[in-house]
Amino acid sequence: MSTPPTTQAIRHLYAATLRTARAFSSYNFRQYFLRRTRGEFRNIQTDSSKLSSFYNSKTHELAVLRRSAIVNQLYGGWRLVVEDQKPQRIRDDN
Repeated sequence: MSTPPTTQAIRHLYAATLRTARAFSSYNFRQYFLRRTRGEFRNIQTDSSKLSSFYNSKTHELAVLRRSAIVNQLYGGWRLVVEDQKPQRIRDDN
């Protein structure tokens, strides 16, 4: 039986997953993965065997999420109205 992951390892995995979710250029995907990650990590079981399997599955999902975020960035579209818009620069010819 493997040793359960430490609290620090779980927090690092949580932060890495949130960081990767924010890397999506598509608003809908980004918000979905942020909500999903927060919900899943909120309901962590404290049993050591369940914690180990949870950690292993989320580590695997993080790798998949990273690859998906890269593909999403390659084919990203326009920003939606609900997203924060970057201010447009105005060229001054003076």
